[in-house]
Amino acid sequence: MYEALFDYITRYSGQTLTEKDQEIIRGAMEPKKLRKKQYFLEEGKVCKYTGFILKGAMRQFSVDDNGTEHILQLTIENWWVVDRQSFMNQTPSRYFIEAWEDTELLLLPRPQLDTILAIPAINAMFWQMSENNHIASQKRLDDTISLNAVSRFENFQKQYPEIMQRFPLHQIASYLGIARETLSRIRRPDAH
Repeated sequence: MYEALFDYITRYSGQTLTEKDQEIIRGAMEPKKLRKKQYFLEEGKVCKYTGFILKGAMRQFSVDDNGTEHILQLTIENWWVVDRQSFMNQTPSRYFIEAWEDTELLLLPRPQLDTILAIPAINAMFWQMSENNHIASQKRLDDTISLNAVSRFENFQKQYPEIMQRFPLHQIASYLGIARETLSRIRRPDAH
């Protein structure tokens, strides 16, 4: 069960975990299963865990005053899911995180964070993840303000083909900041 996580840590850190490191991780993280449509986090609650997805797909979103959902993140296997602000500051979340499919995760409770950050490979992994997250967020923001809807959709399609297969178009449109009708038009073969 933990092998996918250990492989991920090794890949992102460039370091090998010792047996002792693996034992500390097993002791700090706990397996959890969520049914499709079950919440990992609800708006107004504190995010007490970060989760590594072993199997399944999840989405993070907010709901505006008109009841419209705004997708912040779409995640699948070998991705981490968390409301970072709520998790780190232990403050109420503005977001919902929901299992889009039946999902299996390894949960890291907030009090265990310092314990596993003492492992050099984990520390290196979190540093690399943070850098990658910042770069991806900056690129997403730049794409949103500088590219048209067609280019944003085509870039997303190339970069995340597996997510395209797992989530419906209206959620991908929301993630990209594109109206559903515009995305439908883009996807029609005669639209280009």
